[in-house]
Amino acid sequence: MDKNTVTGLILIVALLLGYSYYTTTTMTEPAQSQPTVTESQIKQQEQANAEKKQMAIVSKDSTSLFFNCETTGKDSLVAIENEKLRVELNCKGGTVANVYLKEKKADSDEYRYRSYNDFDEGKNNPLHLYRRNDADMSFTLDTKDGAFTTSDFDFVPVNHTADAVTMRLLSADSTALFDIVYKLSDGGYLLNFSIETQGIDKYVSAAQDFIKINWSNRVSLLEKGFKFENQYSTLTYRLYGDDTEKLSEYEAEKETNVEGQVSWVAFKNQYFSSVLISENPMTAKSFESTPYLKDNPGNYLKEYKADMLASFDPTGKGKSNFQLYFGPNQFRLLQSMDKYAVGGEKDLHLEELVYLGWPLFRWINRFFTLYVFDFLTQLGLPMGIVLLLITILLRIIVYPPTKKSFLSSTRMRVLKPKVDEISKKYPNKEDAMKRQQEMMTLYSQYGVSPMGGCLPMLIQAPIWIAMFNFVPNAIELRQQGFLWAEDLSTYDSIISWNTDLWLLGDHLSLFCILFCLTNLLYTYMTMRQQRESMSGDQAEQMKVMQWMMYLMPVFFFFMFNDYSSGLNYYYFISLLASALTMWYLRKTVDEKRILEKLEAYYQANKNNPNKKPSGLAARLEALQKQQQEMMEEQRRRQQNKKD
Repeated sequence: MDKNTVTGLILIVALLLGYSYYTTTTMTEPAQSQPTVTESQIKQQEQANAEKKQMAIVSKDSTSLFFNCETTGKDSLVAIENEKLRVELNCKGGTVANVYLKEKKADSDEYRYRSYNDFDEGKNNPLHLYRRNDADMSFTLDTKDGAFTTSDFDFVPVNHTADAVTMRLLSADSTALFDIVYKLSDGGYLLNFSIETQGIDKYVSAAQDFIKINWSNRVSLLEKGFKFENQYSTLTYRLYGDDTEKLSEYEAEKETNVEGQVSWVAFKNQYFSSVLISENPMTAKSFESTPYLKDNPGNYLKEYKADMLASFDPTGKGKSNFQLYFGPNQFRLLQSMDKYAVGGEKDLHLEELVYLGWPLFRWINRFFTLYVFDFLTQLGLPMGIVLLLITILLRIIVYPPTKKSFLSSTRMRVLKPKVDEISKKYPNKEDAMKRQQEMMTLYSQYGVSPMGGCLPMLIQAPIWIAMFNFVPNAIELRQQGFLWAEDLSTYDSIISWNTDLWLLGDHLSLFCILFCLTNLLYTYMTMRQQRESMSGDQAEQMKVMQWMMYLMPVFFFFMFNDYSSGLNYYYFISLLASALTMWYLRKTVDEKRILEKLEAYYQANKNNPNKKPSGLAARLEALQKQQQEMMEEQRRRQQNKKD
């Protein structure tokens, strides 16, 4: 490894540190920049909900439509289910109250998805993703006599089967009908529903071709670490026929100027999402996300709100078709939902709920990492072995440029005596240009490229950053143990305490410690190799760079202690493989033979009059000539002044 390689490593570190800062800034202290939901606000909200229900008991709706229908405020649940979902619908409002992910592992009674608390305590309960006390969805029509809102009325379930039900609201005179028809899709995690009406046009203006949707949800903590899950939880929406956008993961944000219509809106946790999909594009009135403080009474992450307008036919001839996705953020699964889409835009791009990084890194993950990961996962291998095999494969891919880089560094090392002679020839600082030019000429004469060490870094840096995005978002690692790590999707604490310490948190991660120690070892090996090939000013500069390189593992420790053990494990084995590769090359490369080849190259080309410096040597030679011409011109001017 030469100076350029070290510079490449520094750039990798700078990218990782910068990216980590970008993705974690203001996370630890959200209250300082934007308001968060406090305990008192939680109590106020709960009180307001109770008052709203009580008012519904003693009052009647202002609209004449369904004027005499019951508004008792009684909550009664109706369940539909398939092998993946159990959905409980509330007769009060006729919308979804609870959703459980009930899929079981193959040849096992154990549920595939559980909350971390249940997993940690050994409880076999399905994941309760959507909760009646935390979520609400209502539909509103502006009638001639006032607002008609579904949440104010008691619906009656009809046509109830195992996987389908119609929630019906019939007017007092039986002339108007408002149905919400639910049916679980063949896709497993999709709940199809449609709004179907009869006789509504008597009460609703013919010009009203939309229905208001008000959707809110307080999402709960489902994973081990609040900070890490909060980092990957956000309200996300898809612009119709355009890109996917999201609100801030760290700060309170309200978007009221959404340009264009939306295909879907998602209330997203790190590994699970609740998504509302419309057959026809919806008009977004506002999207809002408010983060909670850590250790809040309800163990909530964020509160999401979405207000939209959806197409509606007041004549009752047409239906308003929607879908609700309740399920895991698994890339291939989300891709497969396209074939179950209800009309409209078939290419939903739900897979973009799985964040794979900025464009370059996203392409690496999407067209390389995912395919390799899927193939190895299908073999039934433990996730730790899968990550190990991915690391080995990547090391095989980068081995040729790594070897080329090492050979380039070795060539510079065997030429060091000749470089030292040049340094002795030009000891003064004012001769730095001449010294550097002769060094470049020397390297050119012997066929050595000082830039040869950059290529491995150019290849490895995108891979490292791509894995930095891939591993924390791979739900396949969730609650998968390996060695001492019980869950590769979160940190593997070997020591923990109750108080958060500055920069450190409340635990020590063993894989993070191993990663940083291996980084120190790898840094020592690269620094030793670097020192052996440098002399003069380069050697002095290297002493300063050396301390910077040794400080990087320390920075990494505080940066990655909260990150998933799977990511730290990957970086640990990747650096260990790099160190072993360097050790192997060091033992197998014959420096005497390399020197003989360099001398042979030199002898073959030294008498060639047409052989001219190229590359950096040529640029330095041109720069030196320009400098000499300037100095000569300056001397002539001074001489003219004296004359």
